[in-house]
Amino acid sequence: MYTCKYPELFSPIELAGTLFRNRIFASPTGGQPTYYKNRPIPEYIAYYERKATGGAASVCIGDAMPDSEHALANGSHIMLDDPGVKPQLNKLSEAIRRHGAVAAIEISHGGSSARISYGEGHKIYGPVECDSESFGLRIHAEAMDEAMMKHTIEKFAAAALFAKQCGFGMITLHGGHGWLLHQFMSPTLNTRTDEWGGSFEKRMRFPLAVVDAVRRAVGPKFPLEIRISGSECYEGGYDVDYGIKIAKALEGKVDLIHVSAGSHEDSRVFTLTHPSMFLEDGVNVKYAAEIKKHVNTPVATVGALSDPEQMEEIIRSGKADVVELARGLICDPDLPSKAREGRDGEIVKCIRCFTCFSGLMSRGQFSCALNPEMGSEAETKYARPAARREKVLIAGGGIAGMQAALTAKERGHEVILCESLPQLGGVLRCEKDVPFKKHLEEYIDRQVRMINAADIDVRLNTAVTPELARSIRPDAIIAAIGAEPVRPPVRGIDGGNVIGALEAYNSPEKAGKRIVILGGGLVGCELAIYMAGLGREVTIMEMAPALNDGGNILHGQAIGIELERLGVKRLLSTAAAEISESGLTGLRGEEKIVVPADTVIYAAGLRPKRAEALRLALCAPEFYQIGDCNAAANIHRATNAAYFTALDIGRL
Repeated sequence: MYTCKYPELFSPIELAGTLFRNRIFASPTGGQPTYYKNRPIPEYIAYYERKATGGAASVCIGDAMPDSEHALANGSHIMLDDPGVKPQLNKLSEAIRRHGAVAAIEISHGGSSARISYGEGHKIYGPVECDSESFGLRIHAEAMDEAMMKHTIEKFAAAALFAKQCGFGMITLHGGHGWLLHQFMSPTLNTRTDEWGGSFEKRMRFPLAVVDAVRRAVGPKFPLEIRISGSECYEGGYDVDYGIKIAKALEGKVDLIHVSAGSHEDSRVFTLTHPSMFLEDGVNVKYAAEIKKHVNTPVATVGALSDPEQMEEIIRSGKADVVELARGLICDPDLPSKAREGRDGEIVKCIRCFTCFSGLMSRGQFSCALNPEMGSEAETKYARPAARREKVLIAGGGIAGMQAALTAKERGHEVILCESLPQLGGVLRCEKDVPFKKHLEEYIDRQVRMINAADIDVRLNTAVTPELARSIRPDAIIAAIGAEPVRPPVRGIDGGNVIGALEAYNSPEKAGKRIVILGGGLVGCELAIYMAGLGREVTIMEMAPALNDGGNILHGQAIGIELERLGVKRLLSTAAAEISESGLTGLRGEEKIVVPADTVIYAAGLRPKRAEALRLALCAPEFYQIGDCNAAANIHRATNAAYFTALDIGRL
């Protein structure tokens, strides 16, 4: 007999007469690729549809704009004052609804941060006149007068009605994170002294006028959600007591108060609004829990949520009525269905590495380190078993090898997975005891469980040689044997006080009190954070003028915050010259810098095992070289290459 493991999480909730099938909502995300005039393309639609097929009760489209002239803050907003977008929006809402989820859409307005509108030559408006800089563009906002307020209120109402006519079943107003409605609510940002500022009641006048106008437009029996910042979370910003006042002012006017945190007024708060891996799971739940004590309107919480046990406790204990997930459903859109069916062990939990957001900023498209479907939902939507069954030999049981094995097996192939070490997981197993990497270890364990549950022939302590490969007679070989650490050519590198990053992770007790890390890439920086967290005095020495975030802009920002918090010293533009028993000498131009140290740890990058992999190139009709043995990269590239390589096998 079936018994639901999470009865509170999967109890339906009714908002304004609409029934939501559970308490897991897909929080709004935006920035997907679009057609001319930002009209959704099939890839955009497939991205949101995939969350609906995975069991979320509501799927929200992020950052739709009510005013295409004055509101645009980013590059790919849906324009809700563009009648021509109606066919695509109807297609988008239908793609969500047909899988049983409520299609929601978030209406945002950039206000004084509407950099795209400003860059296109339009005037932009906020509560007060101000100058700011955004992505290198200096922008000037004028104080919104009453005529512009009336215009903007009407725009919000018309946008909400248009969205309803396009098949959306809930409107989400963005009243947090430094967007226009939040700009008016905030005593930090709204310093007006007229009827629209100067007191709490006056600061709330414009946002409440927008809420009332939207309610009139969509009617009383239509769910209306508003996202607020429960606290601005930066020095000088408002705290949760003020957030409670905002929520109480919204009481009875909306159907769901979605409590987030932070404001883009302080860039360091981004990694709290969207919690980094260095913060605890559910770090922002406390704001929703406190606000819920003071209002009867249902409350939603968001941020660093992917564990159904934790989400069940949030609902059961009354901290919130709804949990909203953004990255949690990017990483595993099937999380709701897996949790409901008791398949918790199959859930891929977000490791909060910021591959998704940083990819959006650098490439204009979401991606995910652990979910190779992400960004390719339209291509993988109709994936079928391979046209012919092949025998596939995979050399290497790390991140890439395990994903290749699972995907090849799902495609119907016979799979043999060989790993030279006594366990699967590869080099990243060295980080098993690192607190902020716990979800990565969980992911590796999950992959191992999935492999053990499948009919995959796993051979540990087995290196794939050409002789072994020929004896197996595979149809295809996938080489995923990884890379080896680079040992920098520094005088004294062979000393007894020098170890590599891998050894330091595996045996942190070998590192003394004072540590110098050679290399300011992600490996060196994360190791510095780990060692500093263990109480060591840490210095990073890096030849380049800046630390290297590997293209992951936001994770680099989070790392910078942690390095600062832990007091890690950084010596940039400094080359290591000599290691001695007492420490390390570096050169910055002609300047000699001596750093006392008990231990020197090198984290100077990886060298792909290309030659070793290429020994297998002519041992089967098909040969593929993926992961670090092709080019040292990151988890995202390894997972992506493994998944799509496995899809290619046997397709003809």
